[in-house]
Amino acid sequence: MKFARVTVDPGQMGGVPCLRGLRIPVATVVGMTADGLTDADILAAYPDLEREDIREALRYAAEAVRERELPLAVP
Repeated sequence: MKFARVTVDPGQMGGVPCLRGLRIPVATVVGMTADGLTDADILAAYPDLEREDIREALRYAAEAVRERELPLAVP
């Protein structure tokens, strides 16, 4: 799967995946979504983002967890 809007630059933000070369990490956008913020809320907080950036951040995160197993707490 190709992610045209997700960029990784070792010289920017410690090499974490960001959106379109901006200093906005994918994890920040995914976390905001998980916290219940709407697309409109996220776009208001980060005016340089576009709605498709949010969609791609979520697709990227979904693919990342598909690729590896994360430890889960056992009840």
